[in-house]
Amino acid sequence: MAFADAPPTYTIAWLIDRTNTVYSLPLFYERLNEAINHPRTSIDDIAKIITEDQGLTTRLLRLANSPMFGYFGKVGSISKAVTIIGTQQLRDLALAASVMGIFKGIPEELLSMASFWRHSIACGIIARALATWRREVNVERFFVAGMLHDIGQLIMATMLGKLVREMLEESQASAGLYFNIEKARLGFDHAEAGGALLKEWKIPANIAEPVAYHHTPGRAEQFPLETSLVHLADIICQALELGQSCERFVPPLDASSWERLGMTPHQLGTVLKQAEPQIEETFAILSEDA
Repeated sequence: MAFADAPPTYTIAWLIDRTNTVYSLPLFYERLNEAINHPRTSIDDIAKIITEDQGLTTRLLRLANSPMFGYFGKVGSISKAVTIIGTQQLRDLALAASVMGIFKGIPEELLSMASFWRHSIACGIIARALATWRREVNVERFFVAGMLHDIGQLIMATMLGKLVREMLEESQASAGLYFNIEKARLGFDHAEAGGALLKEWKIPANIAEPVAYHHTPGRAEQFPLETSLVHLADIICQALELGQSCERFVPPLDASSWERLGMTPHQLGTVLKQAEPQIEETFAILSEDA
């Protein structure tokens, strides 16, 4: 009888398999990805796929005209947005906008979705701002990786609600970091689970790896810079209380990530001040009808 009372053993593979039976990326994203990777695809072909989803089209156009991009002219069509932003970058933004509408029905006492997405979008905006300061190219990947960094928390809250509630209570009672409690109880954390889901969904590795290792950036092999910036952005959001995820405390800073950024505290303050107005506006755009 002792064996019958033992807690079930969960694995990342089980979690991802179960998630995939309930949730999947919209079909248009797969078509969009295939079109972008096809050598004969035109800008109009890409625009046609996106405009089939009117809600997504509206959000992408509002983003293209927002302070996030700072474009001085009016972006009135998806074709023009593709020209200005770039095909792969627009695909990544479409991914971010789509994921917000996938996970529904998570109890408010586990996770406030409004607060969760405010934290996630703030993380994305700050990661992008840090990358822009470094003059990196194609900075939308930093935004999307930052925005999706805690997608593993949504998986766990959906599939392991009772256990998540217990881990949240343990974190509060012990003042312990939530991702460490996940590791102790499950053998993996939400970051690894989120990275595994994105990999299963065939999301580019320059987004999936930073998600998987945003708490342990030293483990990133292919994209250490992207991972470091998402790691730093997450800590900044926690410290400034920009929204809230399951993590209630500020995780420790990885010193090598700060060194990799190559920024002084004064410069960081300037970058954050510039990024601040983008956070609420981007949240308002992406959360509309999500």
